[in-house]
Amino acid sequence: MTDLPYALNVVGASRYAVRMPLFPQVGHERWLSPGRALDIYFDHDPVQTLERARHHFADQPVDVNVVATANRRKKLLIADMDSTIINVECLDELADMAGLKPVIAAITERAMRGEIAFEEALRARVAMLKGLELAALQRVHDERIRLNPGAKTLLATMRAHGAHTLLVSGGFGFFTQRVAAAAGFHHDRANDLLHDGAALTGLVAEPILGREAKLAALEEAVAELGLSAQDALAVGDGANDLAMIQRAGLGVAYYAKPLVAAAAGASVTHTDLTTLLYLQGYGDEEIVRAE
Repeated sequence: MTDLPYALNVVGASRYAVRMPLFPQVGHERWLSPGRALDIYFDHDPVQTLERARHHFADQPVDVNVVATANRRKKLLIADMDSTIINVECLDELADMAGLKPVIAAITERAMRGEIAFEEALRARVAMLKGLELAALQRVHDERIRLNPGAKTLLATMRAHGAHTLLVSGGFGFFTQRVAAAAGFHHDRANDLLHDGAALTGLVAEPILGREAKLAALEEAVAELGLSAQDALAVGDGANDLAMIQRAGLGVAYYAKPLVAAAAGASVTHTDLTTLLYLQGYGDEEIVRAE
């Protein structure tokens, strides 16, 4: 569609003015979704262009990012689960079942902001849940967990175009197995909560899947698939997602903590997970709607 090296990708809920004076030398533009998602191709300084565009749209509910047009469509999607693919932090919801949500959620928030080590925080939170009946896990799944808007469409579209998909979580396999099946992931990885057959023991299996393990999952996946990290899209919201987000060819911060949003190549703060398709240049005619 264009031989220009960059695309300014603007995704929002309504039409918006993108012409003068923001882009006096605008190149080719393409509506990926009429009135909702737009690409503007350019060959100027990408950092300066992004700064100007985000300033221009600062008072509008749109997500504005710059992406390279080369190798834009990714062959691997690796995604965090809690607060990314689903609407909650599963551990915090288990804590609610135990009457401990304020205490445990505060630790979760600190860990996601990168203020304390993820592994340390996970051990501390799980220890507080010792004695919680296993039935609480099913209750959390049935009553609290919902896929975030656009999740099924994201997975269905990328799979239809040949991408491999991996759900990787610092949470627990009980939930990732079910969420992966519901959303349409090929595979999932997570931590294992230890129990005695009736209740949680307060321990989690070692080694803990955290920040470095998520990065390792990306690197192992691209090696097994014969790809490079540039072929991967990684998305997440917390500090334990940062390494895989920075390593991937397209790293996306999804309603993320400030540390993550500042370091990611792209960010989504207003729209839903279908924006990850628009970031890759998919138009509505190529998107498989599956919600």
